[in-house]
Amino acid sequence: MCEQDCEAKRELDFLMEIGNELSKSTVDLNGIIKQLKRQLNATCVILTLLNRNTNKLFVEESFGPFDQDFSKLTYELGEGIIGYVVQTGEPKVIRSISESKEFLNKLHFPLKANNRDISFICIPVREKGKVIGTLSAHKVYFGAPDFKNNVQLLTIVSSMIARTARRRYETREEIESLKKENNKLRQVITDQSFPNIEGNSGKLKEVFSLIQSVSSTSTTVLLRGESGVGKELVADAIHYNSTRKTKAYIKVNCAALPESLIESELFGHEKGAFTGADSQRVGRFEAANGGTIFLDEFGDIPANVQVKLLRVIQQREIERLGSTKPIKIDVRIICATNKNLEKMIEEGNFREDLYYRINVFPVYIPPLRERLHDIPALADHFIARFNEKNSRNIKRITASAIDCLMVYHWPGNIRELENCIERACILSTDDVIHTYNLPPTLQNAVSSETKSNGTLDTILGKIEKQVIQDTLLATGGNLVKAAAQLGITERIMGLRIRRYAIDPKRFKYNNNNGNQD
Repeated sequence: MCEQDCEAKRELDFLMEIGNELSKSTVDLNGIIKQLKRQLNATCVILTLLNRNTNKLFVEESFGPFDQDFSKLTYELGEGIIGYVVQTGEPKVIRSISESKEFLNKLHFPLKANNRDISFICIPVREKGKVIGTLSAHKVYFGAPDFKNNVQLLTIVSSMIARTARRRYETREEIESLKKENNKLRQVITDQSFPNIEGNSGKLKEVFSLIQSVSSTSTTVLLRGESGVGKELVADAIHYNSTRKTKAYIKVNCAALPESLIESELFGHEKGAFTGADSQRVGRFEAANGGTIFLDEFGDIPANVQVKLLRVIQQREIERLGSTKPIKIDVRIICATNKNLEKMIEEGNFREDLYYRINVFPVYIPPLRERLHDIPALADHFIARFNEKNSRNIKRITASAIDCLMVYHWPGNIRELENCIERACILSTDDVIHTYNLPPTLQNAVSSETKSNGTLDTILGKIEKQVIQDTLLATGGNLVKAAAQLGITERIMGLRIRRYAIDPKRFKYNNNNGNQD
C-alpha cells in the first residue's frame, strides 16, 4: 500500500511540476519530455504533430539515449503505429516491438535491451476535440500485467501540453509562411530589379510600379521627362525585366542621325538604292527583330520618316529603301522624348496619329528637383562609381555638402548631379566631399547660410544648426538617437528643429556607406 501511495505522490508531484512549467511565459517543452521519460522510466519519449498543409506527421520533440536528428522524419496518416493512432484517435500499446508487424521502427531504435523486450505506448494528443499529434514512449518490458497506469499518465500529460504544442506548431507554421513570402518577394525583386536606378522617393516608386506593370507585355511605351532624368535607364529596366531580355536590344538616338540617313538607319536599304549604297544594309528595326528598339529623342524625327514609322507601328512590318518587299518584324518599341509633343502637334511639327500610336503607355520620369530626397542615395551611388573608376577612396560627403545639393534646382537633373559629384571627388584632398569641393553655382545657392557675418548668437546658431544636421545625417534622421548623441533631451531637440526649420525627413536615407560629417 505504501508503494502505491509513494508512486501516486511521485506522479502528483510530477504533474504539478509540469503545470508550473506550462504557466511560464516561455515553456520548455523539451524539458517536459525529459521529465516524462524519467517519470515513466522509459527508454525514449517522442512527441509528433500533424502538419495541416501536408497532412503528414513530424517529430516535434524527442528525448532518448541516442543523439539522432528526426527533423526530416515524417509519417503518413495510417502509417505505422503513430499514423494509426492519429487516424483512429485511439491509443495503441505494443507489448513487444520485435514481434509486431505494425511497428515500422522508422526511428531505428534497438528492438531489445539486454535481451528484454521493448514495449511501445502511443497516445493521441487532442486539442479542442481534434487529434493534432501523438505522445509515445519506448519502455523495457519487465513482465507487467498491463500498461494502464502508463497510458493514463501519458493521456494526462498529452492533454496538458496539447495547447503549448499547437501554439508552437502554429508559430513555426507562421515563420515558414513568412520565409516563403520573403523568398517570393526576394525572387520578385531579383526578377524585376532596377540596379542602375537609385532612389526611394514616392515619385520614383510610382515609376518602378509602372515599369513592373508594363515590362511583361509587348506594349509600346513612351518615356517622357526633362533631359538628364534617366529615361534611357528606365528603358533598360523595361527591356531587361521583360520576356525579351535575352533578345536584341537596339538603341537609336534619333537626334544624332542626319536627316538624310535616318530612314536608311531605321529601315535599311538595298544595294544601289541611292548613291553610295554599295551593299545591302539591315536597318535598326530589322536588327531588333524579336527584341526591343529604343528610340531616344523621338520628337526630333523628321516628318517624312514619321509617316513610315506610323506604318511600322501599325502593321509591324518595314520596307528597306529601294525595295517594295515588306519584311515582318516582331519588335517592342520604347520611345523617349523631352519635348512637348502636344505643342508640336498644334504647330504642325508632329503627326497626331503617330502620337496616339506611341502614347499607349506613357511613363513620366520626374525631374530631380521633384525628388530631392533621392539626392543622398544618388550621391552615394556616384561616389562608389567614381571610386572604382578613378581608384579613389572617397569615404563620405558632409551634411553641409548634402544641404547644398538639396537646395539647388538641378536644371541638368541627374546627369548634372553626376558631373558635380565626379568633380568633387577629383577635388577632394582628404577623402571627404566638402561644400567647397562643389561647383561655385551650388555654393552660391547656400551662401547666406555659410557666411560668418552677424552677431555672436547668429554665428553660434549657424554652427549649432550644422552640428544638428550632421548628427541627423549620421543617425539617418532619427531624432531620438540624434538627441542622445548630442546629450540633449528630445524636447530640446524638437525646439531646435523648429527653430532652424530643419526637416528630419531629408536625412532618412540609407547611410550604410558612412555619410556622416
